[in-house]
Amino acid sequence: MSEPTGKYSITMPRDIAEAARARSGPSGLSGYVAAAVARQIERDNLNELIAVAEAEHGPVTEEEVRARREELQRARAEQDHPRSGAA
Repeated sequence: MSEPTGKYSITMPRDIAEAARARSGPSGLSGYVAAAVARQIERDNLNELIAVAEAEHGPVTEEEVRARREELQRARAEQDHPRSGAA
């Protein structure tokens, strides 16, 4: 079951609205905008979590970021091309 919806009026630059409408596909402009807002809320929540973690543990170094990215790339490569013979 989907979440209840409400009707809202927003104002945005016309060129952005038209570009969004052109890309919205079958979900329409409302669905496109709702998905964009949901992604922004997720990013805002993540940024808040990062700020709390950095306040408690200190900032993340570039070396730590690079190491995690390499781990993620290895995991994705493994997922895309699992080794044969693994049991």
